[in-house]
Amino acid sequence: MNQLGKSDLYVSPLSFGCMSLGENATTYKDLLRKAADAGINYFDTADLYQKGLNELYVGEALRPIRKDVIIATKVGNQWRADGNGWDWNPHKEYILKSVEQSLKRLKTDYIDLYQLHGGTIEDPIDDTIAAFELLKQQGKIRWYGISSIRPNVIREYIERSGIVSVMMQYSLLDHRPEEELLDLLHEQGIGVICRGAIAQGLLAGKAADGYLQYTDGEVARAAKAVAKLADEAGLGQLDVALGYVWAHPAVATAVLGVRTAAQLDGAIQALRLATPLSKQQRDELRQSVRSFRYEAHR
Repeated sequence: MNQLGKSDLYVSPLSFGCMSLGENATTYKDLLRKAADAGINYFDTADLYQKGLNELYVGEALRPIRKDVIIATKVGNQWRADGNGWDWNPHKEYILKSVEQSLKRLKTDYIDLYQLHGGTIEDPIDDTIAAFELLKQQGKIRWYGISSIRPNVIREYIERSGIVSVMMQYSLLDHRPEEELLDLLHEQGIGVICRGAIAQGLLAGKAADGYLQYTDGEVARAAKAVAKLADEAGLGQLDVALGYVWAHPAVATAVLGVRTAAQLDGAIQALRLATPLSKQQRDELRQSVRSFRYEAHR
């Protein structure tokens, strides 16, 4: 288990991303409980997913083992009245209202980690922080963090808030956080919750396709490097893709989206190995991709 930043939360190296859960009640409950039985203790959802149904599913499945798991959810995206899309709303009043609905759907009286689901530099950041701090004082949340890849927003929350975590996309094919954010967050004692570690499956066996600024040929080259290292080390491609992000000390956990029993079995096997790559192995993989850095929101 890894300590999540300055919090008292200890999270499994691999976490369950609930965004992709289907609507079959038996299936999702079985997957969540099997994950917990296998040692996965961090479950990540959001009020945005399935218009709140995702939180409901997670709450129902984990209620019998609530004290043994860490439930994280997110706030900030407000569904429109007609249900056709959503708008960004980081205001205190909205956050204080939304948390009540999340608590109800999750069937719990506290949320372990409440995260701002995005953020811009134009937001009323102090107002947003005040909402989270109040909820923490009230005992409705234990800790709070943000989900963002924007360096300017992340720096503001580092300086002005008590966040314990930042969820961000990070992988061999999106190594932008390595430029400054990972080291900065580690220095500040703020844990990174990594999403996208396998780049939509492209680093774990899925057929090559364009990804972010990379062409399908460039993705294929990176995937080939991952496969080669996996073969040499006696690991699976999933192990290598995860091992790449696990190697940075800022990363507390990597979130995998799970939809099927087969995917969960693969995740559990990777968790049992939980092998961070060596610097030499990481450097070898980095040689397979060109450098990539944030251009906006700096």
